[in-house]
Amino acid sequence: MSTWEIVLGILGMGLITLLTRSFFLLPKKEIPMPDWAKQGLRYAPLAALAAVIVPEIVMSHGVLIDTWKDARLYATAVGTAYFFWRRDILGTILSGTAVMLALRIGLGW
Repeated sequence: MSTWEIVLGILGMGLITLLTRSFFLLPKKEIPMPDWAKQGLRYAPLAALAAVIVPEIVMSHGVLIDTWKDARLYATAVGTAYFFWRRDILGTILSGTAVMLALRIGLGW
């Protein structure tokens, strides 16, 4: 690629990024949105978090885990149980981490 093509590509990507990120700031009045879309957007952060976390729990090296001797499964179960019991984020993180470390260091999983 020539220097001109590289510069044009960078400027084009920058313009597209600016336009897509400022799309909601451009109109003078609020854009009407159907109720079903508003309801769906309420779950977007949870869906994004699940899309990142779930593969880390159930996969290893790009393949589904095939054994119960995986510390992540038990750490997730304990962390989830603690959260539903106490509704405390810090305790959830600490309990899940404690189980993960105990199984990884203690049992070598």
